Amino acid sequence: MQKYKQLKINKKKNIAIVAHDGKKEELFYWIGENLDKIKKHNLVGTGTTASVLKEKYNLNIKPFLSGPIGGDQMIGAEIAKNNIDILIFFWDPLTAQPHDPDVKALLRIAVLYDVVVAMSPSSANFVFNSHLIDEEYEKSTIDINDNLSSRIKKFK
Repeated sequence: MQKYKQLKINKKKNIAIVAHDGKKEELFYWIGENLDKIKKHNLVGTGTTASVLKEKYNLNIKPFLSGPIGGDQMIGAEIAKNNIDILIFFWDPLTAQPHDPDVKALLRIAVLYDVVVAMSPSSANFVFNSHLIDEEYEKSTIDINDNLSSRIKKFK
């Protein structure tokens, strides 16, 4: 049986921001409307999205690679290290993406590690208007050490 551990999430959240090309304008508009709320947190994002947000809104955001060339996987790695609390990912359901397996892997790892995911303006509004956005809270996440030791025992 999978074991979980409690993880404390700080008041200042670690937020990853991603948007497909067809949703970037929608995301940029949403960020502009919520700038006071979002700039209080630690931000990272994929290449173009993070770079535009940094320039357009003077946000302190760490850019990773562009999504199709590894940025989605970089964010997934940060999630696996429990370094991301919220994923804002405005993805385009109407356009085929050449890196669709990376997108699915990112969403899978976000669910596995119980990361809050906002995929549209409405879901982002719910997240950022929750009282939890500015409070500490605890979540249950997979205990990776227990998971690894259980897997090793199975093959000894």
